[in-house]
Amino acid sequence: YRTICPFLRKSWDTVDVTLDPDTAHPNLDLSKDRKHVSHGAWDPSNKSEGAEHDIWVLGAEGFIGGRHYWEVEVEGKIGWYLGVCRESVSRKRKVTLTPEDGYWVVWLRGGVYQALTSPPTSLPMSIKPSRVGIFLDYEAGEVSFYNVTDRSRLFTFTDTFSRRLCPYFTRQIPPSPCVCSIPGTG
Repeated sequence: YRTICPFLRKSWDTVDVTLDPDTAHPNLDLSKDRKHVSHGAWDPSNKSEGAEHDIWVLGAEGFIGGRHYWEVEVEGKIGWYLGVCRESVSRKRKVTLTPEDGYWVVWLRGGVYQALTSPPTSLPMSIKPSRVGIFLDYEAGEVSFYNVTDRSRLFTFTDTFSRRLCPYFTRQIPPSPCVCSIPGTG
């Protein structure tokens, strides 16, 4: 499978992201290889304030510097949230998924693609992505999202990072997002 920018392997760290079971919402099940997530048996006592974005899992890899790239399979999904967040984000209070609260996220929800800025930024889409590529340049303060299908940039957040950042994933509809291995990373 072609990645968006194979030449970037020389200047960016292509990351073989795995999901961190210690950060997974209690109603999520991770595959043995920690590449797929699905809904487990629903336990109402695990409900997180009723907000669907509270049902998330972080990547096991955290970054405090460097340039990193990974891809997520989204083909056939009608809803997803992807990006990075501060490792220190809290599940104990309701937050908005914006940079002000430590989230740099894009989503597909209700047929609309948006970058979760304040207010949200609509992302026009000529070709629906089957994979989304995520570039994190920590020192430059950039998180960029790409449609791997047509190699187009979806959005770039700019900010100043001072804390550890982790890949961020919520449940997808239908479930079972796949964190993709990039050729040459495992």
